[in-house]
Amino acid sequence: MPIRPLSRANRPAFPSTAKRTARALPAACAAISLWSGAAHAQTAPDSSNAPTPAGAGTLPSFTALWHQSNLLGDMGGIRSTLGNYGISLGLSETSEVLGNVSGGIHRGADYDGLTQMSLGIDTQKAFGWEGGTFNISALQIHGRDLSSDNLGTIQTASGIEADRATRLWELWYQQSFFGGRADVKIGQQSIDQEFITSQGSSLFINTMMGWPTIPSFDMPSGGPAYPLSTPGVRLRVLPTDTLTVLAGVFNGDPAGGPSADPQQRDASGTMFSVHNGVLAIGEIQYAINQPATGDMVGAGTQPSGLPGTYKLGFWYDSESFADQLLDNTGLSLANPASSGVPLMHHGDFSIYAVADQMIWRPDPQSTKSLNVFLRVMGAPPDQNAITFSANGGITLKAPFEGRDSDTAGIGFGYAVVSPRLADLERDTVTYSGVSMPIQSNETFLELTYQYQINPWWQVQPDVQYVFNPGGGIANPNNPSKRVGDEAVLGMRTVITF
Repeated sequence: MPIRPLSRANRPAFPSTAKRTARALPAACAAISLWSGAAHAQTAPDSSNAPTPAGAGTLPSFTALWHQSNLLGDMGGIRSTLGNYGISLGLSETSEVLGNVSGGIHRGADYDGLTQMSLGIDTQKAFGWEGGTFNISALQIHGRDLSSDNLGTIQTASGIEADRATRLWELWYQQSFFGGRADVKIGQQSIDQEFITSQGSSLFINTMMGWPTIPSFDMPSGGPAYPLSTPGVRLRVLPTDTLTVLAGVFNGDPAGGPSADPQQRDASGTMFSVHNGVLAIGEIQYAINQPATGDMVGAGTQPSGLPGTYKLGFWYDSESFADQLLDNTGLSLANPASSGVPLMHHGDFSIYAVADQMIWRPDPQSTKSLNVFLRVMGAPPDQNAITFSANGGITLKAPFEGRDSDTAGIGFGYAVVSPRLADLERDTVTYSGVSMPIQSNETFLELTYQYQINPWWQVQPDVQYVFNPGGGIANPNNPSKRVGDEAVLGMRTVITF
């Protein structure tokens, strides 16, 4: 049975909440973008709640509005007043228009949008409780899904694609210890915010540049990643200034149940299930030539070497997983004598590695820099639809004079369909006598540019080209032919309120 594109339910590539804000496209524009207080996907404008800088009151009102960090600014003193009590608010809208001008099941365009809301509490300011942070966030997802409507791809076009819904996303408490050398987070979490992340890949719009292909297809329900989350505990330890260890234990299936669509099984995000096995994940991070605490590129003392971060990790899920080829008697599932009940495997796992490295900058104080990234993952073929995935690319920060906050990038994604699944398709052809494509692999290229209009508004034109969509699936409109290679054009913008 061929791999079908992920449902909107388990689209997971939303950029890290800690490193993303929203992107929004005003109704007057062709596309808007989303807020992220934390990945999905892309570095967004500064979403800090700082009041308008000193002296801004002497500027014309429009000029002050244009230069403040949020569209709504200090909201008449509300943000600064709440900030005195350790309370921070986040609100933004992400929207985009993407369309395929060639190939695909159909040609056309879709609008997709996301509103994200968050509330954070610093317990030191709020209650005098040192080292604590409380976070709650919610999503309002709207629009349509180009990947399901038109493309039929494995590596879906946009990281914000998901079922239309208003849902709780994350709800957790984090406590730090030993002067910030360790912290524990407990509660409802979306693990794509901290695990298997790449700073370089977060620039791009394609889903799999955020939450990769293997967990998207191989973890139950696509894993606890945007727009899903699940209860769990995460520990982070910094034994040295260059080494970080992340480990977590989570519910094994974020939306276990009878419905085929994980988002429909937990439509409100409030299932809080702890009865679906165990997902264990661990990651070691090694960072070199990082700026000293408080320093930023272009200011302060910088190390002479070029910064980089290298990660090695694994995950294991104790749920049961169906064999891609055999039934419970050892026959091919395509054999007419088959019981039709797949052979079940107890547990599944994957190993991964991530590298982000700056390879050039004019001098240590410069904002301009050239960076490369690569992320690879592998999983066993028996119980997994995807057995290998990789994405990588190169990004250029401050590509033009006077555009220090802009970033340009070119990247790729590659996914390999399990050879066991390909064998099942061959058996189907043999036993049925009906010709069908045999899936193999899918590759996409993406070219993108983030244009920072002002601190709270970002626009991002994007071009993607997909080779062998779906790994080579038949076009439902013409089963004798595969889905044609696809050129996808689009625009996303970010507005942070």
